[in-house]
Amino acid sequence: MKFSDFTADSWTENRRFFDTCLLPFTGLSGLESPPEAAEALERLRDFMDLAERPFQGRVVTYPALQYNGAGSAAYINEICQKVKSSGFQYVIVLSADTALASAGIVESDLLLSLPDIEGFQDKASGSYIRDEIQAMWHKMS
Repeated sequence: MKFSDFTADSWTENRRFFDTCLLPFTGLSGLESPPEAAEALERLRDFMDLAERPFQGRVVTYPALQYNGAGSAAYINEICQKVKSSGFQYVIVLSADTALASAGIVESDLLLSLPDIEGFQDKASGSYIRDEIQAMWHKMS
């Protein structure tokens, strides 16, 4: 579910079921034309669907962090810490265009980026993502 799907009352009533926050990272540079920015957001949306759909009822998607630059990793780490302190047990950072494996994001419980996934696995991306999320939950519970 998206963060905006909740009212204050529905969140209070149901928050115990949602232990995982999906934190999208678009990775824009600011140099993109409007059509290029729109395409990046569409790729991120499609990539996010691979994590959101199978786990509806357990994951909440937060607003995307849009721009990449100096200090991005520190900022993402800070947001992950804050999201966890607000009650989420797990935070997953996802990006369709930016490799995250060596980005220095240490506060996320799982990093999923399409460039990293395509580079080292043979499974379809959707299967890989489902398996990685389930493995994270099992490992950390």
